[in-house]
Amino acid sequence: MSKEESMHLFLVGLVRLQLETITYFGQITGASPAIPGMFPNMFPMATSQLQQFNTLPVLPVQAMTQQATRHARRVYVGGLSPTANEQSVATFFSQVMATIGGNTAGPGDAVVNVYINHDKKFAFVEMRSVEEASNAMALDGIIFEGAPVKVRRPTDYNPSLAAALGPSQPNPNLNLGAVGLSPGSAGGLDGPDRIFVGGVPYYFTETQIRELLETFGPLRGFDLVKDRETGNSKGYAFCVYQDLAVTDIACAALNGIKMGDKTLTVRRANQNTNPMQPKPEQESILMHAQQQIALQKLMLQPALVATKVLCLTHAVSPDELKDDEDYEEILDDMRQECSKFGNLVNVVIPRPRPDGELCPGVGKVFLEYADVEGSAKARAGLNGRKFGGNQVVAVYYAENKFAEGDYEG
Repeated sequence: MSKEESMHLFLVGLVRLQLETITYFGQITGASPAIPGMFPNMFPMATSQLQQFNTLPVLPVQAMTQQATRHARRVYVGGLSPTANEQSVATFFSQVMATIGGNTAGPGDAVVNVYINHDKKFAFVEMRSVEEASNAMALDGIIFEGAPVKVRRPTDYNPSLAAALGPSQPNPNLNLGAVGLSPGSAGGLDGPDRIFVGGVPYYFTETQIRELLETFGPLRGFDLVKDRETGNSKGYAFCVYQDLAVTDIACAALNGIKMGDKTLTVRRANQNTNPMQPKPEQESILMHAQQQIALQKLMLQPALVATKVLCLTHAVSPDELKDDEDYEEILDDMRQECSKFGNLVNVVIPRPRPDGELCPGVGKVFLEYADVEGSAKARAGLNGRKFGGNQVVAVYYAENKFAEGDYEG
């Protein structure tokens, strides 16, 4: 509020106070004093002057409040489709806010105004209250007209001023799942710890990519970039981890990994060279993560046609297979356990060579059933189970390769 407006309001308030006081004592224009002994010229201001001040334009309190809070009630929405208009944006965000339980100003639409810049494909969405605008920050990455949009604070947002006007963070109890989002699903994708993930096979789903990335910990934000018209993946994504300390570990472990016919490029988004290497104290974390990635790679391969042969990984370790007695015991345990799912014809567990050198297939267990029905039941029952603390992955294996003794694939 300007100094002129402040002075204007002060004068108007003073004049009104005089009017109320004069009226109370009956001193307006020749009126008899309401109380004996009061001086008639106690308020010498002429009636015409009082009327002049009383008719000065005064901004309504509600309008002044709206102006003062506008910077904290506006939301920037970027990446809009060419077909978006003020009405469609207002309707969409009002409905979404109601769906997630983000409306705090009572019944009705949360959106009171929308301004769209069609050339630059962004909008300013004005909410009814500061708290509702903060709740809208949780909608970053929501799909609008077939594509994710960015939801940010506008550039004129003043955090220090906004702190006194209402909550500055979204309510943690919002039902984001009702609109296909999760807490922090895409928010927080700015800053130096944002990771670029390129070379992603086009057939990978968002869930599969997230599972691979979450080998290192939960994500604060994730965005798989898609073609606006087709909705298909463009083969790259961005993410930020909740624990920023794992950023470089994830980059080092994932960069260069082959996924199908693609090779992943994983680095900090603001860095055009090779990813930073983890610190020495992080090496053990990196080694464990790389083992988990190997497991995830098998899970993320395109689904194979069901066969009678099943391949289990992470069910046994090479060290367990060196001793003859231990090996026979493991073999017997596998036969008994895996026979529960169907007619088990054969069990093959490749062993290390006598000189300790690993041969193809060591660490895997191959199960051959009499029919596909048996292998399918085994896959459903064994995939994801834990053996010795490790989560087993069960995938179908080519019958011709198994028959030829080829256990490398």
